[in-house]
Amino acid sequence: MMNGLQAQADEMDMQRPGGRFRTKTRLDDNAESLRLVARAVARAKEGDREAVRFLYLRYADNVYGYVRSIVRDDYEAEDITQHVFAKLMTVIAKYEPRAVPFSAWILRLSHNVAIDHIRARRAIPAAEVFGPDERVERDTDRVYGVRSALESLPEEQRDVIMLRHVAGLTPGEIATRLGRSESSVHGLHHRGRRALREQLTELRLAPATAVKVAA
Repeated sequence: MMNGLQAQADEMDMQRPGGRFRTKTRLDDNAESLRLVARAVARAKEGDREAVRFLYLRYADNVYGYVRSIVRDDYEAEDITQHVFAKLMTVIAKYEPRAVPFSAWILRLSHNVAIDHIRARRAIPAAEVFGPDERVERDTDRVYGVRSALESLPEEQRDVIMLRHVAGLTPGEIATRLGRSESSVHGLHHRGRRALREQLTELRLAPATAVKVAA
C-alpha cells in the first residue's frame, strides 16, 4: 500500500519547480485525493516518514500560501511552512478524521504556528493599544508587560490584535483569515484592546492619562 503513496509523492516532487514553494489557494479534495490523504494520515500517525513526505508535498504550497497571507513575507512564510511540517510529526496523533477534513486541520495548525511566530518576533506596540496620542516609555519592563498582558487575552481576541497591529491586516482581511464576519472582528478587536488596556493598567504599565481615564 505504501508504494502508491510513494509513487504519488515522487510524482509531486518532480513537478515542484526547483523545490520552491508556490502560493496555492485551491485544495484538490477529490475522492481519490481524499482516499490517499486518509491512508497517508493513518501511516503518519504510526511514524511513517514516507507518509509525512506525501502530506508535505500534497499540502506545502497550500500552507505556504495561507501563511504568506498572514506574515506577508516570502522568507518568513517559507520558514514557518517548514516549521509546520516539522511539528506535524509530533501533533498528527491528535487529528481526528471525524472532526474536520485534514486540509482544514493542517491550515488551522499553520495559523497557530504563524501567530506564534508573530508573537515571538515582536510585542504589540503599546501605542497601538492606547492610541497614537499617548506617549509610552519603551523600556524592557514595559515590553515584557505588554507581552504578558497579551497572553492573558482569550485566543480569538489575541489573534485579532496580533493580525491587526503586528501583521497589519485590515478587519476585512482578518475576517477572511479567521472565517468570521467583519463585524465580529471589530467586536473582538474592541474587546481585546479594552482588556489589554485594563491588564496594563493593573500592572501599572499604562500611560498616566490612561490610568486617569480608567479610574
